[in-house]
Amino acid sequence: MDTISLIVGIVVGALAGAGIVYVFLKKAIEKKGQLIIEEAKNEGEVIKKEKILQAKEKFLQLKEEHEKVINDRERKMADAENRFKQREASLSIKIEENKRKEKELNKLEQELELKLERVERKEEELEKAHRRQVEQLEIISGLSAEEAKAELIEALKSEAKTEAMAHIKDIMEEAKINANKEARKIVVQTIQRVATETAIENSISVFNIESDEIKGRIIGREGRNIRAIEAATGVEIIVDDTPEAITISGFDPLRREIARLSLHQLVTDGRIHPARIEEVVAKTKKQLEEELIETGKRTCIDLGIHGLHPELIRLVGKMKYRSSYGQNLLQHSREVANLCAIMASELGLNPKVAKRAGLLHDIGKVPDEEPELPHAILGMKWAEKYKEKPDVVNAIGAHHDEIEMTSLYAPIVQVCDAISGARPGARREILESYIKRIKDLETLGLSYPGVNKAYAIQAGRELRVIVESEKVSDEQADKISFDLANKIQTEMTYPGQVKVTVIREKRAVNIAK
Repeated sequence: MDTISLIVGIVVGALAGAGIVYVFLKKAIEKKGQLIIEEAKNEGEVIKKEKILQAKEKFLQLKEEHEKVINDRERKMADAENRFKQREASLSIKIEENKRKEKELNKLEQELELKLERVERKEEELEKAHRRQVEQLEIISGLSAEEAKAELIEALKSEAKTEAMAHIKDIMEEAKINANKEARKIVVQTIQRVATETAIENSISVFNIESDEIKGRIIGREGRNIRAIEAATGVEIIVDDTPEAITISGFDPLRREIARLSLHQLVTDGRIHPARIEEVVAKTKKQLEEELIETGKRTCIDLGIHGLHPELIRLVGKMKYRSSYGQNLLQHSREVANLCAIMASELGLNPKVAKRAGLLHDIGKVPDEEPELPHAILGMKWAEKYKEKPDVVNAIGAHHDEIEMTSLYAPIVQVCDAISGARPGARREILESYIKRIKDLETLGLSYPGVNKAYAIQAGRELRVIVESEKVSDEQADKISFDLANKIQTEMTYPGQVKVTVIREKRAVNIAK
């Protein structure tokens, strides 16, 4: 019982102590809370003041920027107003100036009207005086004005013709001297600056072999090998008694080259039979086609020509195996291209365009199939098809006068083509065409009345005409020379130029017995 009382007393005492501690802690906590609330209030006031200050600063900044914008606008408006006032003042001055000029023009117009009236009165007086003089002259001469005019015109006709021919001759001589001087200068400079090689092609190629034993292998049993070669290449193989040589005959240099290269490969390999021949010829054709393209590319690089269509490059390479009157076509085209570039530079034109037209002017001569069109027109159509410039297209088509020349590059290409083809040693002229041209020249000279003899001399470069002095006067001789030169120029085709010389002489012949 005592123990229980003791425990109860301890518990009661503990509870009483805990109540005291609780009260004490409560008061401490309430005091701490008040302190925290006070600190929070103070911090809130500080933050509030800071925000108010930041807001005021932002407001002042925005106000300053706004005032700046307004000031800029006002300044711009002031500048615009000043400019407007200046323009208004300038317009006012111009209006005043125009009014003053208008007054001056009105004054001048009035003065001109007065002068015109005076001139008209004077013209009427002169007309009356002229009519009086004509009437007096008709009375004195016994002829009317129309009759006198007709007689005067007839009298002046012959004199005017003679004087006109003399003037024409003098003018043409002077023009020829100046034109020939400048033309010779340009042409000579052009030719001097281009060095070329003369390449002569013919219709046969010779294939050399080491010994005559190989001939039998090339012919084959009953000639089957040689027939296979001819069928595959389209040429004629001539095996005769010529030692260590076989002749390849054909009009197409490209076919002859294929046959020559194929024979070389067959002889080197040693296997010669129809199947092998067809295989080698096909391979050679492919290699030669690649060589054509490579030759075209190399030519374009050498000449500095860029952007050419691949098909045009192939045609340029194909010109290597084509000849015209014995002149290699690729060499001729390169020569014409260089001549065109130099001449265009001398004349102040674009040398690159001229060089391009010069290189392509004869591409119509190397078609894959024989067309009916002239080579100039065919080349023009190809150039147009592959997007060449209009100046280049026209120069190609007009270099033999098949179409009208529309650019300055066309006559340059025509002249340079003639220079390259007509220079000594460039081409072999066919004898029949040469003789026909000489006969046509002489016939043309004999077609004029009063002509006694006509001779074409200096290989057709000069036509010498002898006229009868009794039938032809000096003035008529000049006219015959002039007309002959024009007729030769318009009706005949010839390289270079033809000099026309008309000779009139008086011979007195007597016989002493």
